[in-house]
Amino acid sequence: MFRINTLFFLVLINCISVFGQKTIVRGKILDPEKQPLSFVNISFQHSQIGTVSDMNGTFIVETTKPTDTILISCLGFKVVKIRIKKGTEQYIELSLEPANVTLNEVVIKPGENPAFRILRKIDDRKKFNNPDRFDSYQYKAYTKLRLDMNNINEKFKDQKIMKDFQFVFQYMDTSEVFGKNFLPILISESVSKFYHQGFPPVEREVIDAFKVSGIENNTVSQFSGKMYQKLNIYDNFMKFFEPGFISPISNIGRLYYKYYLEDSAYIDNNFCYKISFKPKRTQERTFYGYFWVNDTSWAIKSVQLRVSADVNLNLLKDMIATQNYSKLNDTTWFLTNEDLLIDFNLTDKTYGFFGRKSARYDSIIINQPIPEEIKKLTTDTYYKDNDLKKDTTYWQENRTEKLTKQDEKIYKMVDTVKTVPMYKYIYNLTNMFVSYYYVIGLVEIGPYYTTYSSNPIEGNRFRIGGRTSNKFSTKIMFGGHLAYGLKDEKFKYGGHIDYMFNTNPRITAGGSFYHDIRQLGKSDNAFLDDNILTSILRRNPNYKLTMVDQYNVFFEREWFQGLSNTLAFKYQTIYPTDYIPFKIVNSPGDTISLGNLTSAEISLNFHFAYHEKFLLGKFERASLGSKYPTFDFYIKYAPKGLLKSQYEYVNLKAEVSGKLLTSPIGFFKFRVVAGKIFGKLPYPLLELHEGNETYVFDPWAFNMMNYYEFVSDEYASIYAEQHLQGFFLNRIPLIRRLEWREVVSTKILYGNLSAKNLNVMEFPTGLNGMSVPYYEASVGLENIFKVLRVDAMWRFSYLNHPHVSPFGIRAVLVFSF
Repeated sequence: MFRINTLFFLVLINCISVFGQKTIVRGKILDPEKQPLSFVNISFQHSQIGTVSDMNGTFIVETTKPTDTILISCLGFKVVKIRIKKGTEQYIELSLEPANVTLNEVVIKPGENPAFRILRKIDDRKKFNNPDRFDSYQYKAYTKLRLDMNNINEKFKDQKIMKDFQFVFQYMDTSEVFGKNFLPILISESVSKFYHQGFPPVEREVIDAFKVSGIENNTVSQFSGKMYQKLNIYDNFMKFFEPGFISPISNIGRLYYKYYLEDSAYIDNNFCYKISFKPKRTQERTFYGYFWVNDTSWAIKSVQLRVSADVNLNLLKDMIATQNYSKLNDTTWFLTNEDLLIDFNLTDKTYGFFGRKSARYDSIIINQPIPEEIKKLTTDTYYKDNDLKKDTTYWQENRTEKLTKQDEKIYKMVDTVKTVPMYKYIYNLTNMFVSYYYVIGLVEIGPYYTTYSSNPIEGNRFRIGGRTSNKFSTKIMFGGHLAYGLKDEKFKYGGHIDYMFNTNPRITAGGSFYHDIRQLGKSDNAFLDDNILTSILRRNPNYKLTMVDQYNVFFEREWFQGLSNTLAFKYQTIYPTDYIPFKIVNSPGDTISLGNLTSAEISLNFHFAYHEKFLLGKFERASLGSKYPTFDFYIKYAPKGLLKSQYEYVNLKAEVSGKLLTSPIGFFKFRVVAGKIFGKLPYPLLELHEGNETYVFDPWAFNMMNYYEFVSDEYASIYAEQHLQGFFLNRIPLIRRLEWREVVSTKILYGNLSAKNLNVMEFPTGLNGMSVPYYEASVGLENIFKVLRVDAMWRFSYLNHPHVSPFGIRAVLVFSF
């Protein structure tokens, strides 16, 4: 049920100018020898709106004010005035003529760059001018988001799948900003109230109204203001496509940027200086652009940022951000206008899309306590009502920026698309690849990747599964599967039910059962046992599977955002196999076969991730993580005799994990786990450490360890991984063109097995306790072909164990910006 309808449109882009009545001028400035000119001033006549050309001589400048002339000036060249067309996009390319100026003799003395003095003033007042310094603030936001498909050609329009959608091409246009044709596909608007508190940290957006191209979907509404990340010029490292970009007013900005004091002028009755900046080196996470800064408060008045063309980022080909700050009182400036224009493309020749966010902030209140009911919300983005639709009068009163005629046409176009029969087919097909299920009315069939698999026990395995859809209910969901192995000629099956009492705070319960084979000692992050890729990418025959009957019941309660408890009960029977027999040593040379293992376990999980963010579906949700460490603590108790349970034990486990930004050298990920099991138990009920017998890299498992290789009743492990984001490779000529990124990691495991658990059951061949720590390490490259990570891995201990190797290669598909 966990579907992101936004993703449907992004895929529809690849299957199936206009940003308001603005005057947009894009162009390129050359010198008399046709070489690009950097830092040429371009501005609209009789206004303070302007920009400077970049290192390639290109520029973009836009305004909503009526104007018909731009001025182009550069020291040593003649000033040029060019007539332009109002309310359109246009392209200009020209060569400047040298100015014939006779200068008197001048004496040049060494001195400091005048921009540096201003930068020091900004730095001295940065902490005071940063809006995040306030104990709290709140404001009303109007946000408009546009998505346009670009790089459309005749071949695309002539595809058979587009036969029923030909009418949409009448909305095509060409962007003079980026020089690409485009087709608008989505527009959304939202009105919300934003709340921020410094300590303890609170950040909530309460959406009052939302509309998006005819789609009434609350999940999409959560993306309306979050698709592009918040930019704060006062942060040393701006959180834009992690691990962030170095701000032009960063404390260490002079190590990364060149600065130029270009102009001074009164803007809104405030005297300001204009400073332009550009990167010192290529492929670093820097911007080029300019900012205006007030000469008394040293607060930023406005800033324009553009991503360096050669920065090591996936998909993002270009980005232009413009922010304007307004003076609330004599000492306080606050962001009131924000525009973001992004060009997303895998390559210059593939289909992609433009994204534009336009946001206006007003009704700003400083240092007023955040209402308690807002603090108690369990998601950062919350919608007031189940129905966010508002009438025309509401939107007329609450839009701080009117819709253009083109915007209104886009609403009409996308609503018309929904009436085309082919739309439903494309929607369901796309959703299948996103959620792994295919929707047919009240049911969903899937996941499709488990339809076929193979292993030595079952031979060829065929499976069919499904669950009820949101059309059936958004409160209760039923699901199940049926599988059959051609070799063992046995049916396997399972089913589950989930009920959602409340979504905010989250209160849910459910139950499941299955009679199927499972791989004990496998990480939660690994492929499913019947995933077809598990069959294809194995490095050892998969004969260690075990038949399990298991019944589960759970109740989950979220107390506030990031803190939840799950109470669960698990009753299971584990069956021996020819490969994994259950035996006990009766006397030297004599063993007795045991029957099945039965246990009944009650567990309580504590989960805490401060300020954790989620992507919500109707039943399921995906954690987007937290900038703070995540803590999990598990208590499990199995009473002997309950439902014929054969063993009594207590299992305690604690885990802490997180990701730390280490800009400018990427980010650091870690995971620390420790646990102890009390009781006299056979090895299937102890801690079978997570191995990995595929060639796929698993960040939660020990990738050079086999299944059933180590078992413990007390243990501790550490996983550490540093992503360098091309910090070194970006400095190597030619290599940096590949845009590869370095990653190094290590994993260490310490375990101990008590003497009382050594002889409860005979260990299968290859299973051992631990005498010294196990550890492995890897050096890898990620972002190969934009999506592939490959690691060279070394194992440093227990090299005398059978079927192990001191070296291996593991790979995984990872999509990231």
